[in-house]
Amino acid sequence: MILCVGEILADMIGIGKGGAFSYERKAGGAPFNVACAVKKLGSSVGFVGAVGDDIIGDYLIDFAGERGFDYTLIEKRENENTTLAFVNIDDSGERSFCFYRKNTADYLLPNVSERIIETSSIVHIGSLMLSEEAGRKTALALCERAHKMGKTVSFDVNFRSDIFRDAESAVKAYKKIIELADVLKFSEDEVNIFGEEYVCGLTDKLICVSLGSKGSRWQYNGKSEIISSVKVKPIDTTGAGDAFYGGILHCLDGINIKNLTVKQLNEILAFANVCGALNTLKKGAIDGLPDKDTVVQTLRKA
Repeated sequence: MILCVGEILADMIGIGKGGAFSYERKAGGAPFNVACAVKKLGSSVGFVGAVGDDIIGDYLIDFAGERGFDYTLIEKRENENTTLAFVNIDDSGERSFCFYRKNTADYLLPNVSERIIETSSIVHIGSLMLSEEAGRKTALALCERAHKMGKTVSFDVNFRSDIFRDAESAVKAYKKIIELADVLKFSEDEVNIFGEEYVCGLTDKLICVSLGSKGSRWQYNGKSEIISSVKVKPIDTTGAGDAFYGGILHCLDGINIKNLTVKQLNEILAFANVCGALNTLKKGAIDGLPDKDTVVQTLRKA
């Protein structure tokens, strides 16, 4: 099982029509999106998160309950709100967003039991929790517990400087988790933020870098290759990186990453590229997630 731990929130996607502007509510949150992607591809998945005691929290709990996860633990926090992300989409499908995150529950995560960690092959951790001390402690403790039990630790950098006091403190918090992870996902922009030299120095980790329409790059054991993607006309790029990373974790499920070959890594990233590309053909991070057969058929046609 792939266990995803972190934020679940509502993406409020802006829609302008007839001189009016409204927001369409969609389920989101990077680690939750990854969990949905992994499940759609056919892997066993668990999700652990927290929401506020409000109508958005109720909606997300119901939505998660319909995903068919193999394990779900979403606690409702009575005195906190559910996190919102307001999303604007331009004519090319690219999105920009800001968080509404006042007294929110996303970093007040429930404890993950030893039994659930033991039944997992990969423990995947989201990054939004790192902006708060309680969340940082949770992430560090979970990494350490997972490693002690021989599990692969995954971390999606998903860098968000706007929820930190300053960029320097954000980078410091992220690096602590990066150093503990075995598998990491960066975007091209995030590599620039942390520095190419720093990322290239993470030689003992499997690094997966999403490059948008250009595809993706892997780095492992001193080797690196760029894998091209299929061409699509995006409607909404929200969650494309999460779909991409879900494809990677699906392919890594049950595999000892120390034994990965160049051929395997090329195939894994080609598969993940298609997952990300196909997910841009519908609005929201989850509605366009492809199943495994669709990804395989698309690869055959490419």
